[in-house]
Amino acid sequence: MSTAGDTGRDRTKAHGSKGYDVAVRAVRGAVQLDRDEAGHMDERVGELLTAVLERNSLAADDLISIWFTATPDLHSDFPAAAARSLGIVDVPLICAQELDVAGAMPGAVRLLAHVETRLPRAEIQHVYLGATAALRKDIAQ
Repeated sequence: MSTAGDTGRDRTKAHGSKGYDVAVRAVRGAVQLDRDEAGHMDERVGELLTAVLERNSLAADDLISIWFTATPDLHSDFPAAAARSLGIVDVPLICAQELDVAGAMPGAVRLLAHVETRLPRAEIQHVYLGATAALRKDIAQ
């Protein structure tokens, strides 16, 4: 059921409602938009979410919450709207604006998804599509 670490605190495994041991994990990802249009954002963020789910063998039911950020130059729509378009309707979602840092990649939407999974942390596939792979060369798949 639970695994205690050196500190004696409960690590991440718990016997979940799925009937087997699961862990709460965080999955990162990003995508860059070519233009600030609602339909384009929906399409690109949808691609990112689909890739995150597929590469980590996740279903919508495995999602706990998703935090989206967008660079200050994106304002045509909320990135979370793409998740709703995919049928992710009962998962808490939030959107925020990235810091406006000089020289930062423009047109980027990032996500941090909290999920229930049987995957060990080392097997989580973080998804950085296209040019956004340069954002996190250390974890981009």
